[in-house]
Amino acid sequence: MGLQIQSWENTLLARAEEALQGHRPETKYIRQTDQQSLHVAYQHCDRITRHHSKTFFMASSLLPPEKRRATRALYAFCRITDDIADADRPAEQRRERLEQWRSLVMNTHTNSLTGNPVALAWSDAQRRYNIPNGYAEQLIAGVARDLDQTRYQTFDDLAGYSYGVASTVGLMAMHIIGFESEVAIPYAVRLGVALQMTNILRDVDEDWQVGRVYLPQDELEQFGLTEAHIADGNCDERWQAFMDFQIDRAYSLYDDSWRGIYMLHADGRFAIAAAAELYRAILGDIHAHKGNVFGRRAHIGTWGKVRRLPGIWWRSRGA
Repeated sequence: MGLQIQSWENTLLARAEEALQGHRPETKYIRQTDQQSLHVAYQHCDRITRHHSKTFFMASSLLPPEKRRATRALYAFCRITDDIADADRPAEQRRERLEQWRSLVMNTHTNSLTGNPVALAWSDAQRRYNIPNGYAEQLIAGVARDLDQTRYQTFDDLAGYSYGVASTVGLMAMHIIGFESEVAIPYAVRLGVALQMTNILRDVDEDWQVGRVYLPQDELEQFGLTEAHIADGNCDERWQAFMDFQIDRAYSLYDDSWRGIYMLHADGRFAIAAAAELYRAILGDIHAHKGNVFGRRAHIGTWGKVRRLPGIWWRSRGA
């Protein structure tokens, strides 16, 4: 049985298809004389990944070396993009810097990138794996929404945001890993939404501190909640029921994504499955603490990750 497309997915799949059919970088590599600079650039991306995301660093370690360094260049590109949008600067300055960053990473002349190691490594990875420019454009545009929008009325609205900042990452990673056909795209979109929803639920308190609420406003209302619950860190029964509802929906998206993971090339399935399942486990920690995401950051710890890996590996082998 094929994947049943939800109403909120139609627009997102159209955006994914548009980017897929759009412009791709020229498939030529950095000149041999620049290999030392390129090596240093990839090492820089390794350090960024290790520092900012232990989960992604661990999962990407399960890839073959060439794909590993490309995924970490992808992570660094996304990290820098996000940091520009979140910087402690006026919105117009951040918007200007985002545009400068977009112009730099979309530049096809590699000589102009040597002063920025992340842009250099990402440019090389994008060419090697023929990653459509449209996905990178969509990610930058998605991150830019944070400059103007701090509330989302419905889950459909939030899914659109999640596509821009997370599903696009999965679609780019899919090109690095390799995939059977475009049939895998809807699964990558769903996994991206699931991952972003996990981020959102984990970071409710942190986002509130900077004036953002990424929870569907209409669903808060349905559960009898207001933003005062967030401000007060009130984990009453209504809040717990609301969080359980959000977690169950994210679980369903994670479950659906497995069919797409099986469509990836064999040498990358374990890494992507690990990234998905280790992130999914964060939801279990939130549930175990009865939806309390205030004053604590949900996590599973190093041992929690390691002990899950054998089961994830075994599951990633089957179709």
